Order: sequence, then structure tokens, then C-alpha cells
Amino acid sequence: MTSATAADYGWIRSSTSPFQYALEVGYTLTLVRGVSPAELFRIAGAEPRDPCDGLDELIKEHSELFYGSEDWPESILTGAFTVPGTGGQWTLALEFGGELGMRESFMKALSSGTRAVSHSSNGGKPMDFFHWYEDGVLRTTFEWAADRTGSTPDDLNAVMRELGLDPDGDPDPGTDTKAAVLALAERLTGVRLTADLLANSEYQSAEVPEEPAAEWESVTIDITDAHGERTYAHVRRDQL
Repeated sequence: MTSATAADYGWIRSSTSPFQYALEVGYTLTLVRGVSPAELFRIAGAEPRDPCDGLDELIKEHSELFYGSEDWPESILTGAFTVPGTGGQWTLALEFGGELGMRESFMKALSSGTRAVSHSSNGGKPMDFFHWYEDGVLRTTFEWAADRTGSTPDDLNAVMRELGLDPDGDPDPGTDTKAAVLALAERLTGVRLTADLLANSEYQSAEVPEEPAAEWESVTIDITDAHGERTYAHVRRDQL
């Protein structure tokens, strides 16, 4: 692992930081070892587009696709490029307002035989997630450091303590938790995310389709009114 700290990512809070747009509108950033951008897009079922020369162009293309539709868009623009890290080359995939790195089926397939890490933010809403997959298995995931799940939820505890993310309680008050999560991602991948890297890389781009809504077979209605009377019903889809 590298020795990255939250202080190494203090630049994300600068008013001129290229990461500001991601924090404002929401983002998902995924890192995977040994998988090319083209293969990542294939696994995601994405439709390739022309490359974007730098982050500003990716943001422009994203905005035109996202806000250019009268309805909720059926796909999200994702940009990806290759960068060196621990154990070889890694692909960094970045999208705004999407959740590709939070899709369980995608991340399992993407990390088959390798390692994949993703972190995300829901923009202005206080929802931030971290996922670490190894060979198709979700090893550790959390929104709050003290509320972890996965097959090995405690394997990163020592590193998280070093970064100010207390796995047993509240974060250190002086810790920027988002910066600490970026440092945690670097510890696992060896990929140092910098303002220059984000701003000036050429992004291979593709439209990633929205994940289909899960089919449902039944719904349970369970309501208790102010008088303590309970209404309970289980309704099958074929009854509606």
C-alpha cells in the first residue's frame, strides 16, 4: 500500500479544483486493475462515443446529454482512461450523477480475477459510499466508517484509523472524510488522483444505460393508524 493521507487530497476543496463539479452534482469514480476502458464499457453494456479531451469537455458532453432530454435520460455519460498503479495499469472511470460503481452485478463482473474500488457522492445530499471488490467478492463497503459490511468488513480497519476514519465510532473532527476516502482508494490501488490528472487526461467516453428496475412479484402493506388499528395486506402482482 502507498502512504497516502487525507492531507494529500486537500486540493479537492479548492474553489478551482476540477473535483468541485463532481462534489456538487454527485459522482461515481471506479478504479479497476488490468481492465481496459473498452472492456469496462463492454461489461457495462455501454455505447462508445468520441473521446473527450480533458475534464471540461467531459463535463460539457455530460451536461448536454443529461440536461438535453425532456425526460430523465436513459443513459449516463462515463469517461475512462488508463493510469499506472500498484501491480500494473488501472482504468479510472468517472461519471456524474450515475451509479455504475455501485451496481453489484457490474462490480462483481468487473473485478473477476482482479481488484476494483469505487467511491461516490450523491451531490448536496449527505450520502457517500465506498466499495472494495476482490475477484468478484465485495470485501468491504460503507457509508459511515463504523457501519461496514462485506465478506471482510474489518480488513481495512487499521488503515482507516490512520486516515482518521474511525471504524469504531465517529470520524476524527479534524478529518475531511471525503479526502480520507480518496486516500483509502489510493492505498488499495496505488493510483494517485491529482487535479492535473483529472483535468488534462483524454477520456474514452461511452453512454452507460440506466440499470433496469428490478421486477417485483408482490407488495406488503402494513399501516398502524393513530388509534392503534393495524391494516395489513399482502398483494401479489397478478392481483392488481
